[in-house]
Amino acid sequence: MKRTLTALASTVALAASLAACGGGDGSDGAAAGGSESQGPVTIGVADQSKEYWRTFEKLAADEGIEVELVNFTDYTQPNPILSQGDLDLNQFQHLLYLANYNVSADDDLAPIGSTAIYQLGLYTTKGYESPEDIPDGAEIAIPNDVVNQARALLVLQSAGLIALEGGGNAFSTPAEIDEEASRVTVVPVDANQTAVQVNILDGAVINNNFASDADIDPSTAIYSDLEDTGTARPYLNIWVARAEDADNPTYLKLVDLYHSDEVLDQLLEENKGTAVTEVVEPEELQKDLTDLEDLVRTSAG
Repeated sequence: MKRTLTALASTVALAASLAACGGGDGSDGAAAGGSESQGPVTIGVADQSKEYWRTFEKLAADEGIEVELVNFTDYTQPNPILSQGDLDLNQFQHLLYLANYNVSADDDLAPIGSTAIYQLGLYTTKGYESPEDIPDGAEIAIPNDVVNQARALLVLQSAGLIALEGGGNAFSTPAEIDEEASRVTVVPVDANQTAVQVNILDGAVINNNFASDADIDPSTAIYSDLEDTGTARPYLNIWVARAEDADNPTYLKLVDLYHSDEVLDQLLEENKGTAVTEVVEPEELQKDLTDLEDLVRTSAG
């Protein structure tokens, strides 16, 4: 499924870091027409083992573009390494994470293409089939880290379980919950404990990776922010380049190849319906990034 989002809303940032890095002069590589590349385009990713990357690499090779994927296991380094020129592109983060990075690092990395929004889901083992079935006074575990806490609160608000003062934003905390207008109590825990607490409390908001680690089928979430993608827009994952390379025809061609049905169909299949692919133009992404950077600065002030 492909959809273009137009609304900008609030969420929180993803974190990450590079286990290995590689350099290449991809900026001098093949033009969009598909001439032979002068060197590999190095791309930092977090999921190199996924089959859709094999399809992507083949499509790129068919266009005369050599691609070198650089996998990372820790999410704090891909942006600095890209900024320093040891990667040509990265594709691991969403818009708000990039906004946080650019503001904190005084950098100007630029989004040049979109990929997908991956759900943050509400799960239960108590037999509730929808948020409406959860009783008043129930306890719901949420991640307690800055990365995921505000997004989890927005998920619960969208599900009609809590109300946040002023509607909430990317930096909301449990202290902003309007208790009189809310039906449940949130229990902040370490993100890796949410999959444990779902068996103890009435429910839990669990990141996809921790759900997977606990053998929880992500399609069993009784609610996720994919049902209200306006609130998830800042979590749209993106292709990122150095600002001076934002118009590089080879890089833009790679984004187009990623948007091919062959790649996106495999991505959706591997994520069992817990992702929504989005095709958003670079100009719109860059405008959204500017708005989010302003939000980050305002919140920090």
